Amino acid sequence: MKIRRISARPVSIPMNRPVITGGGAVEEAVFVLIDVGTDSEIVGRSYVFAVSPLLAKELVALIEGIGGRLTGEDIAPRALHEKMWKSLRLAGVEGFIGWAIAGLDMAHWDAFAKQAGMPLYRVLGGQSREIDAYNSNGLGLIGPEAAAKEAAELAKGFGAVKLRLGYADVEDDCEVIEAVMDAVPPEMPVMCDYNQCLTRSDAKVRMAAIDDMGLAWIEEPLAHDDVDGYASLCAYTETPVQLGENARSPAEIARLIAAEAADLLMPDVAKIGGVTPWMNAADQCAASHVRLSTHLFPEISAHMMAASPTAHWLEYVDWAEAVLAEPLKVEKGKTRPSETPGAGIDWNEDAIAKFAI
Repeated sequence: MKIRRISARPVSIPMNRPVITGGGAVEEAVFVLIDVGTDSEIVGRSYVFAVSPLLAKELVALIEGIGGRLTGEDIAPRALHEKMWKSLRLAGVEGFIGWAIAGLDMAHWDAFAKQAGMPLYRVLGGQSREIDAYNSNGLGLIGPEAAAKEAAELAKGFGAVKLRLGYADVEDDCEVIEAVMDAVPPEMPVMCDYNQCLTRSDAKVRMAAIDDMGLAWIEEPLAHDDVDGYASLCAYTETPVQLGENARSPAEIARLIAAEAADLLMPDVAKIGGVTPWMNAADQCAASHVRLSTHLFPEISAHMMAASPTAHWLEYVDWAEAVLAEPLKVEKGKTRPSETPGAGIDWNEDAIAKFAI
């Protein structure tokens, strides 16, 4: 089966619950939808987050340009990923170039699994199983009363919820944590995410204050590349430190593990470069006995988690559901990867026409 055509389309979907963080607000989910056509009836599909409508058009051009150079190649995901990476390494395979490679890699794996007639998790060596899912929608910097109300709504049907922190002072952070924990069912894990908004000194003050509040983890309090700072924080706090969503390669995950800069890791399938490098990072986590979670893209992430020995939590967001024919289902805090051949991603064309940029 060979690649015959590449197409990419940008869409902008208003969020049901805008995410307000210490680093800014996100009110719309801008995606580029990718289709890799083959010389059979099989089409590989995926999507990547494009941040803003302005950048989406540039990402479309990158995906179609990089993908167009693969026309005539066999659908062999690992070989195709290596070809893309080698051809662009002088430009640097980070940022949008890396996201373009990731989107194509995900679509290649989707087509490959469809050709095999199996769900993606099976061709990755996994087996169908229940995966713990937490609700990561909403719960931005909206204050204790609003956060408590939203947390109670978001907890329904899920195994955990995650709130964003980074209020004006540490007392506000503590008040919101208490309000959310009182609002969700007893014993339900609550994670928090600082979205890289703290300095080292502020992080130590805040983490000391919230360390005994029973949070499941504290995510990205510092700039993601402050490896030494994270190593210090991990030694300083009892609450697990979560990191890794901004790792651009398996090598960066390896550095975080070697430096003991995180207790938990959660690589993002787009930022790390696709399914191929994500699974390489998962192997490193397994070898080092590090619990592994996902970041965004729940549909394809569920397949990768089913093939990961140290799988921990799947992050669920509903951002892309409007343009998907069959969104991922979560029931009683659990989900399973789609059983249809491929990654289970198909488009709702009516919705795409509505949200097209």
